[in-house]
Amino acid sequence: QVQLVESGGGSVQAGGSLRLSCAASVSGYTYSSYCMGWFRQAPGKEHEGVAVISREGGATYYTDSVKGRFTISRDNAKNTLYLQMSSLNPEDTAMYYCAADTRGFCGSFRPSSYTYWGQGTQVTVSS
Repeated sequence: QVQLVESGGGSVQAGGSLRLSCAASVSGYTYSSYCMGWFRQAPGKEHEGVAVISREGGATYYTDSVKGRFTISRDNAKNTLYLQMSSLNPEDTAMYYCAADTRGFCGSFRPSSYTYWGQGTQVTVSS
């Protein structure tokens, strides 16, 4: 089991940057057993997969709209997931969630592929 707590959200002007963190408290499995991902949900929209990362961090995947602007990484020694976001635009405004699961291939953008979720951190980008 894992508990996830996001931080680092806030309000920023277009073109700015933010770094999100997701601290994990694990029991049973080690943190490196978990596929990790960042998702976001804007008002009135469904959860959208933003970036996902493999268990050891060697493979990363991004949705097209954030490629070249966002970087997902993890520090397994600190049980922490990161999302570095740059060149932010108003369309990036959303609640951002981290998610975790031990099952299968670490490349899914489907919310149903992840069992554990944090409470979210709000990112607001103004023009």
